[in-house]
Amino acid sequence: MPAVDKLLLEEALQDSPQTRSLLSVFEEDAGTLTDYTNQLLQAMQRVYGAQNEMCLATQQLSKQLLAYEKQNFALGKGDEEVISTLHYFSKVVDELNILHSELAKQLADTMVLPIIQFREKDLTEVSTLKDLFGLASNEHDLSMAKYSRLPKRRENEKLKTEVVKEVANARRKQHLSSLQYYCALNALQYRKRIAMMEPMLGYTQGQINFFKKGAEMFSKRMDSFLSSVSNMVQSIQGELDAEADAMRVSQQDLLSVNESVYTPDSDVTSPAINRNLIQKAGYLNLRNKTGLVTTTWDRLYFFTQGGNLMCQPRGAVAGGLIQDLDNCSVMAVDCEDRRYCFQITTPTGKSGITLQAESKKEYEEWICAINNISRQIYLTDNPEAVAIKLNQTALQAVTPITSFGKKHESLRPSQNVKNMEMESDKIIPKELSTKPDCTELIAPGTPIQFDMVLPATEFLDQNRGGRRTNPFGESEDSKNDEEDSLLQQMFVVRFLGSMAVQSDDTNEVIYEAMRQVLAARAIHNIFRTTESHLMVTTKSLRLIDPQTQVTRTTFELASVTQFAAHQDNKRLLGFVVRVTESLGEESMSANIFESNTEGEKICYAISLGKEIIEAQKVDSSTQPAPFCGSQRDST
Repeated sequence: MPAVDKLLLEEALQDSPQTRSLLSVFEEDAGTLTDYTNQLLQAMQRVYGAQNEMCLATQQLSKQLLAYEKQNFALGKGDEEVISTLHYFSKVVDELNILHSELAKQLADTMVLPIIQFREKDLTEVSTLKDLFGLASNEHDLSMAKYSRLPKRRENEKLKTEVVKEVANARRKQHLSSLQYYCALNALQYRKRIAMMEPMLGYTQGQINFFKKGAEMFSKRMDSFLSSVSNMVQSIQGELDAEADAMRVSQQDLLSVNESVYTPDSDVTSPAINRNLIQKAGYLNLRNKTGLVTTTWDRLYFFTQGGNLMCQPRGAVAGGLIQDLDNCSVMAVDCEDRRYCFQITTPTGKSGITLQAESKKEYEEWICAINNISRQIYLTDNPEAVAIKLNQTALQAVTPITSFGKKHESLRPSQNVKNMEMESDKIIPKELSTKPDCTELIAPGTPIQFDMVLPATEFLDQNRGGRRTNPFGESEDSKNDEEDSLLQQMFVVRFLGSMAVQSDDTNEVIYEAMRQVLAARAIHNIFRTTESHLMVTTKSLRLIDPQTQVTRTTFELASVTQFAAHQDNKRLLGFVVRVTESLGEESMSANIFESNTEGEKICYAISLGKEIIEAQKVDSSTQPAPFCGSQRDST
């Protein structure tokens, strides 16, 4: 016999869309089998009814043959031979009637009864288990939805314990019902073959016995054929018994697993996280907006395929594209007081989809996997090795620093910075024949500063002194400087990070700093940013608090040696600042920002400021020096 398709009991707990898709094939097969069984039963009942009608008909025929003698025919002479013949025929018909009655009883026992038992027992059992499996799945989905809504900020341990226990019970109930349902569907593949052949075997044997008793009309070859069919049925029955025993043992083994298999987020403190994944699959909650302020969360199955994030609802044959992950960014977010939420942002800076993981381990691994895929590591020859190397480098290089004042004390480039030749303070970007190595631009292990806002104590220290400070945080001199400036442009920006660099000869140092800062934010789950107003003038770049108008920090425009916007994400920009330390040494740092507008506009404003400075220098060098005599000399 050919192999029988089976549902794998080991995949019942995972309940993946692939398993559900295969389950739908078995359910469709069971539905088709049910319809066919009903039609087959109607045909067999019709045959049985016809056989019963044959018995009644032959009995009536025998009576009618005997009744011929009792008829008072006007011309009844010479009917004695006819009457005797009819009497003989009546006996023959009576004997045939006995054979027909035995055949009808045999058809009822060997043809109609087995198909009725198959329909009422096996098919009804599958239908009942299907309903129980659906109820268990719905109960599990409701418990998971309740678990997903557990608050993150104000955790209630008692409520959390109850919900986790409810999820475990629902998952165990679903697992048990799915195992029973899968076993019934697997067994149905064997029973349907028996159910189709056994009634016909009984029908054929009854007909042969009927004809054998009437006359020897069938050869031994038919007997051997029926014998082989009977042996085949017995063989299938033996295979069914062996498979039933194996499934029973497998079911017991699968139900004896550890309790952590059913409990979500079982290892919160120290989960084993794999940060080198280049593909990932599993269930996530997808946030959908249903109105201006209302949202819904749908639990769907997500998986990565190359550089794409795919989504596959239950029952679907294949998944559909939901997000292109190439050059995108991913970071953790606070969303509706839910735990383990993260957001994927497109390369253009547009907010993409918001997802929620089931556990901390899944949450961390999804962020790392999407971050690895966004770098297009999957296109390399050995993506696993590349992912391991990049993540090791990032973990060694990234150390979050929250104090802006401690940056230069704890951070020094590992190599001396070579002075850059400048012509009239105007930077001319050099076209490099080959792209420089990232280690030549930024020293390995360079820490990253994620916060530029001064602490409250430092801010108070800055404003102490005998001189009165403007309530908006600006001195009269700086205000006059802005009034005298030919360029004043304001942009809304958010500071992402700053790190020391070893070169400012090319814009590649800014692109490399952007990559390391975004990667570090993803690894350390740093998603909060501080919004500032960037004031671009001909003298400086000033970061201003939008609420208090306090100047957070100032960069002299002359010290800005490189500036550029991201090539793909136009909202990212950065600039390199060269400053002289107290010991006379020069240091360079790259500052990365995200703007509400295109970064090219800010870069254009900085370039325009430098051109104005150049023009002012040319004008001052061509004008005659003013007379500087004192009043005493004039007298």
